[in-house]
Amino acid sequence: MPEPAAEIDPAATYDALGLSFKGMAQAAALARRLAQARHPPAAVYASATRRARETAGALAAALALDVGIDDRLREIYLGDLSPGDVPAPERAEAIRSRLATLGGIAARDGSWDALPDAEPAAAVRARMAGAVGAIVARHPDATVALVSHAGAINAYIAGIVGVKRDFFFPTGNTSLSSIAFRDGVATLIRLNDTAHLESRPSG
Repeated sequence: MPEPAAEIDPAATYDALGLSFKGMAQAAALARRLAQARHPPAAVYASATRRARETAGALAAALALDVGIDDRLREIYLGDLSPGDVPAPERAEAIRSRLATLGGIAARDGSWDALPDAEPAAAVRARMAGAVGAIVARHPDATVALVSHAGAINAYIAGIVGVKRDFFFPTGNTSLSSIAFRDGVATLIRLNDTAHLESRPSG
């Protein structure tokens, strides 16, 4: 596992942002929960984004598995998020501020389509469905863990449950949403569960 930083690397770009101490602790809590599950994951996949790989890495280490990378699990493209000429110490905060603004638009409109450079909603749903479908087919009758991102998760689950809004719930970091597949039909079992973050480990 990588060495966590006390805070996000201020010089990192959006895709290169790693986990802070808090993020590592949340990933470890998720790993403990899933490793102790009745049917622990037999495989772990993540998007290529650093923070997703680090989250998946905590789980994979607990299960003695490797992390498979599927870039189709990436976050929705929302245009250029680079802070431009902002000095390095202020870049991470500039990215956070931009993301907060975009998140407010999504929460208000339920869609990213109002953003001129955003990836079309239909394209997001299609690539996420393709990624999940391919992974499920690769691991029939097994539990698989996929680490993705808030916007992409929203869009995919919205497609399953028939919600028109592409962003319909605030996805918690390392939250757990579970989907069962039977005869090609996906059924949502659990949504945005963060119980592992609400209890303290014993000992």
